[in-house]
Amino acid sequence: MRAPEIPALLRDHARTFALTLRLLPWALREPLGIAYLLARASDTVADEGTLPPERRIEMLRELHDLLRRGDAASWKPTPPSDVFSSEEQKLGELLAAVPRLLRILESLPDREEILSLWQTIVEGQLFDLQRFGHDEVPLSRAELERYCYLVAGSVGETWTRLIARHAAEVITQELAVMVPLGCSYGKGLQLVNILRDRAADRAIGRHYIQEEETGELFDLAEGWLAEGLKYLSLLRPGRTLYATALPHDLALRTLRGIRSAGNARQMKVTRTDVRRVLARNLPSLLLPRRGNPVS
Repeated sequence: MRAPEIPALLRDHARTFALTLRLLPWALREPLGIAYLLARASDTVADEGTLPPERRIEMLRELHDLLRRGDAASWKPTPPSDVFSSEEQKLGELLAAVPRLLRILESLPDREEILSLWQTIVEGQLFDLQRFGHDEVPLSRAELERYCYLVAGSVGETWTRLIARHAAEVITQELAVMVPLGCSYGKGLQLVNILRDRAADRAIGRHYIQEEETGELFDLAEGWLAEGLKYLSLLRPGRTLYATALPHDLALRTLRGIRSAGNARQMKVTRTDVRRVLARNLPSLLLPRRGNPVS
C-alpha cells in the first residue's frame, strides 16, 4: 500500500475484513482497503449517537451530494473534538484520514468504481437514519431487500468488477453472469447480520424485519448464500477464491447457529471459528501454480 497509515487504519477498524484483504493479490488490496475505510468513515457519522440525528443526516446528505457531483474531496467530515470520548478517538482519527484516503484514490485506476460504491453505501446509511428516525414500523420486504443491496449487494458488484480488472484469469464466466451472483452474495451476508442482531437492533428502535417473517427470511438468506456459493464455484482456485470464500463460510455457520438457537442468544463467530474456516480452505492455496492464478 502507498501510505503507511492505511494498514494501521485497517487493523483498527476492519477486523475480519483486514484478514480478507491480506489474502488478496496486491493489486486488489489498495482499492478495496480504501473502499472499506471510506464506508466505515461515513458509517461512523451515521452511528455517532452523541450527534443529533438531524446533524448526522445533514452530514451524510452533504457527502451524498458531493459524491453525485464528483467533488467528494470537499467533504469535511470531522465533527467537533468533544464528540468522541477518549475510548472513541480512533473513530475521530478515521474521519480525519478521509481527505488523505481520497488523495490516494485519485491516483488509482479504480477511482470511479470506488466512489460510485461509496455513494451507494451512503444512500443506504441515509435510508437507515431517516427510516428509523421517528418510525419503529418494521421494514417491508421491498425496503429490506433494497437496504441489503445498498449497503452490501453493491459491494459484491464492485468486488467482482475489480477482480475482472486486476485478476481476470480468476473469473470463469462473463461479468453478466458474475455481477448478479456477487450482488446476491453480498445481500446474503448482510441479511445474516440483520437476523443475528435483530433483538439488539429492536432495542434501539431499528426494526429491520417483521418477526413473523423470520422463517421466510432465513430461507431468503440461505438462497442468497447459495447464489454466493455458485459465485465461488466460478472462481479459479487461488488466493482470490480463498479470500472471497471466507465470509461465505462464516456467514453460513452463523446462519445455521441462529436458526437453531432461535431468540435464545446472539450467535457470534469466534477466532477459533475463523481459524477453522481458514484451515479448511487452505488446499486452494497449495495447488500447483498453473491452477492457482494470481497467487
